[in-house]
Amino acid sequence: MISKHFTSILLFLSLGIFLFGSGYMLGEYKTKRGLQNRPSYNVFNTASDKSQQIKDVDFQLFWDTWDKIEKKYVDKKKIAPQKMYYGAIKGMVASVDDPYTFFLTPDENKQSKDDLGGKFEGIGAQLGLKSNKIVVIAPLKNSPAEKAGIKSGDFIIKVNNESVKGWSLIQAVSKIRGPKGTKVKIAFERNGKEFEVELTRDQIRVSSVDLSYESKRDCAANCQKIAYLKLNQFGENTNDEWDKTIAEIQNNWAKKEIKGMVLDLRNNPGGYLESAVYLASEFLPEGKLIVKQESTIEQTRNYNVMRSGKLQDIPLTILINKGSASASEILSGALRDYKRATLVGEKSFGKGSVQEALDLKDGAGLHVTVAKWILPMGDWINAKGIEPQIKVENQPKEGETMTKETDDQLEKAIEEVLK
Repeated sequence: MISKHFTSILLFLSLGIFLFGSGYMLGEYKTKRGLQNRPSYNVFNTASDKSQQIKDVDFQLFWDTWDKIEKKYVDKKKIAPQKMYYGAIKGMVASVDDPYTFFLTPDENKQSKDDLGGKFEGIGAQLGLKSNKIVVIAPLKNSPAEKAGIKSGDFIIKVNNESVKGWSLIQAVSKIRGPKGTKVKIAFERNGKEFEVELTRDQIRVSSVDLSYESKRDCAANCQKIAYLKLNQFGENTNDEWDKTIAEIQNNWAKKEIKGMVLDLRNNPGGYLESAVYLASEFLPEGKLIVKQESTIEQTRNYNVMRSGKLQDIPLTILINKGSASASEILSGALRDYKRATLVGEKSFGKGSVQEALDLKDGAGLHVTVAKWILPMGDWINAKGIEPQIKVENQPKEGETMTKETDDQLEKAIEEVLK
């Protein structure tokens, strides 16, 4: 999940997605000449915590390696100092062995921001890591990935015949994305079987909120309606889109034209932490704890309801599945904890950490895990997910796209609201 501390915070993933605050440990570097005319450095910790020992780091090995690559590598055309520099930084960040902590080049950082702004060019699939393998968390609505039948939980094996083994999320995304109209060939694994799909990239525009009014599928006349709100992500525009949609739902609820609401968080990979808090506040009384952030370097921070929600009494059911991650799990988990909503569907993804999105020099960026988040009743769902109170598994026929008529999870959610 990404948090955006009013300077820049996110939560999963959107791959992801980012977090809050500044307060990073900076290094003060004092140069001394090495033997090969390359500087080595004493690295001093300038953080306020003086209990940490000053550590000497000899960079001579780094420069020796750099020199040998420049002098000895057979294909001089591939020697790109800027690329080597970024690669070294990525290696340093990767040393913490956390898939959600990573360095982004300027292009990658821009791409990440475009994601949460709701537009990019590619196949339209949110990716994550599962057991150190690249996995599809969710195909986006009306995207090339969805139209090709790609599903949540599909593992990516190859991209354009190149194995993805050992790739980071950023590497996978950068290889899969590309200009509208170009093609990419991807090999997937599903239930132990491999298959290959060639997809044509397109302009992907992601709206956060889609609203419709639904009834039970066997109803023929005088049907009781519910508001069905599909939430696709917790992005930059989510709160504004949410407010407009909720105003309509509130009006219909006041006029008794609907009997309740189904909030669909299936295949929603998360986004901004603050957005999850804002949306949860729509259904809970002021002052209630929504999520607690715990860190080893900062005091515990509580996120409470700070406004008077418009839908505190509407019957509510929430749909989740294995593509529901991060901010989706905060929203659904908090409303479950207060018995404000019934969860229907499948176990969620299980991402309980928060990343801070930092802008660095020349447009580069750093996403770094800074905390874990805890639900109101003390549950940390990392790697285990949230179990719905009512388990329902959709089983569409192979090769068929899910429709309302075959969506058993939605049907059960509507039944719960209408009880």
